[in-house]
Amino acid sequence: MTSTSLGTGKPVGLTPLLRLLILTQLAFNVGFFAVLPFLAEHLGRAVGMAGWLIGFVLGLRTFSQQGLFVVGGALADRYGIRPVVLAGCVLRIAGFGWLGYAERTGAVIGAVLLIGFAAALFSPAVESEVARQAVLHEEAGGQRTRVLALFTVAGQAGAFVGPLLGALLLSVDFRAVCLAGAGIFVLVLTGHVWLLPQRVPGRRRVQLRGGLGTLVRNRGFLALCCAYGAYLLAYNQLYLALPGEVERATGSQSALAWLFAVSSLLVVTAQLPVTRWAGARLSLRRSMTVGLLLIGAGFAVVALARPAAWTGAGGLLPSAGFVVLLTLGQMLVAPVARSWVPDLAEEGRLGLYTGALSSVSGLIVLLGSSLTGSLLDAGLPSAVPWLLLAAVPLAAIGLLQHTSTATPQGRGELRDQPRRTRTRPTTSPGTLRRPHPPIRRRRPPHRR
Repeated sequence: MTSTSLGTGKPVGLTPLLRLLILTQLAFNVGFFAVLPFLAEHLGRAVGMAGWLIGFVLGLRTFSQQGLFVVGGALADRYGIRPVVLAGCVLRIAGFGWLGYAERTGAVIGAVLLIGFAAALFSPAVESEVARQAVLHEEAGGQRTRVLALFTVAGQAGAFVGPLLGALLLSVDFRAVCLAGAGIFVLVLTGHVWLLPQRVPGRRRVQLRGGLGTLVRNRGFLALCCAYGAYLLAYNQLYLALPGEVERATGSQSALAWLFAVSSLLVVTAQLPVTRWAGARLSLRRSMTVGLLLIGAGFAVVALARPAAWTGAGGLLPSAGFVVLLTLGQMLVAPVARSWVPDLAEEGRLGLYTGALSSVSGLIVLLGSSLTGSLLDAGLPSAVPWLLLAAVPLAAIGLLQHTSTATPQGRGELRDQPRRTRTRPTTSPGTLRRPHPPIRRRRPPHRR
């Protein structure tokens, strides 16, 4: 499954399975984000939870989802994606239905854990198969990162539409929002029962045991996880550092909604052109490097403007610059990191590695966010926290130098080449080609 370049030749159409998986990501996010943005307020007002308990419940959801992605990925490798995706949809339907009627703390916690674990099942299964299909798409002459970019656009569009749907239904009550979210997953479940194949051609099932030991010794993959975790930690500042900066500049956080809308619309409208541009000019490593540099520059913009202490509409300009640069960096980093995993994963364990990418990076975000919160509250000069945050993506660039390490099976080396047009092999299918012709030595002339 390795490849030295990601082609940019003639456009290649998506297979029916790829189209289904990309639409699945859209539907997943519409259903999920129709509920999640309104959960904290519901828990505080309707259920009567204290602030610390609301934070604990939201943290449990994150842990049961992001932290257990590695479990869902391993199950997908063992049993195939169909049973894992279907089980995840059933659990998500049950979780949303339970949450809509939950009125006690124990019931809310149970429903939230069910909702999180459902995503830990279906998300790595879908993402790993999209990554595998993207490699096959590339081998057919297409561009691997374009597939991952389409997947990202679909998810971002769902994250944009979902809250609008939830806000509309919230005029009824929160239970209606939850039941609508469950209804979307009923449709997803029905579609996958009908359309998702029993066995995906070319996907080999492996035993559960043995894969984790190889993974923790795969230094190239762990380096990618850490670099991706640094990107996610920086991206998480949209919700941690940015609200304080917006409130300082304008006196409220109402402008956050507009900044988030700008970010979503940028991804939906510009992701594919950015991916096409990068695919023709940059290798995977260089694409991630440019993306991380843009993210670091976003933090630097705010750091440089903080001493001026601008307020009002002008005070929002550094925040807007931060959001735009961060989103541009995201458009380069996210699809590339996902498309890199198949080249570093052990044969047959792409689900495990896809899940581990999310779990390890999620742990980095969890630990890093605690440190960031302390940093923002430490009373340092206003520019210092933003300068330190700018150093995080820059430090991640150094980790990318270790991502070409091959796996113990000899796979995983991704050469640092621009992604030029692929050339098809001249040999017939099934013909084995030696990487180098044998060297023939001349025999000395026979002397009589």
